[in-house]
Amino acid sequence: MKKEKIRKEPFIYRFLYPGIISLFRIIFRPDFYGKENIPKDGAFVLAGNHIKFLDCFMVIASTRRCIHFLAKAELFKYPITNWFFNTAGIIPVHRERKDKAALEDAIKYLNHGCAVGIFPEGRVNKTEERLLPLKFGAVKMASETNTIVVPFSINGSYKPFKKSIDITFHEPTYIDPRNLAEENERLYKIIYSGLR
Repeated sequence: MKKEKIRKEPFIYRFLYPGIISLFRIIFRPDFYGKENIPKDGAFVLAGNHIKFLDCFMVIASTRRCIHFLAKAELFKYPITNWFFNTAGIIPVHRERKDKAALEDAIKYLNHGCAVGIFPEGRVNKTEERLLPLKFGAVKMASETNTIVVPFSINGSYKPFKKSIDITFHEPTYIDPRNLAEENERLYKIIYSGLR
């Protein structure tokens, strides 16, 4: 992703946002807690647990900020989806390896004052564990850009027309670059603390 391709507020994102998010809220009736912890401007990383593919909509519905999510590269394999996700400012990640290009792209967005969303578990959690071990992407990009992380915890299930899902945004925190392993564990504990 070259510098000139940075789109802080992609048109297609803003164009589709009202309709998609209104429909999401009508169908799933989500509850939001701690929305005041989401910065109204400036760069930050949103990092939390991943229970369903709908989680990105859950996060997006909580704020008017444009969120540039990291998403699995498989979603980009068709020409139309490749165009759509790239145009919407979504960052592809090759999950089978350490994807330095994805990390670099996310850092570019942060350096341009954007918000980046990531599910550091790396995949949807289909196990009985409340939270899978976190990969280092969130703490790595935050530490390299001196950007705050806003952890979030999603609870419940996506049952149509029932109040069954909620998200809690925890207080923003900075990442100490001197020990990313400890900071990753601290992020894990914050996210876990909000799970039921």
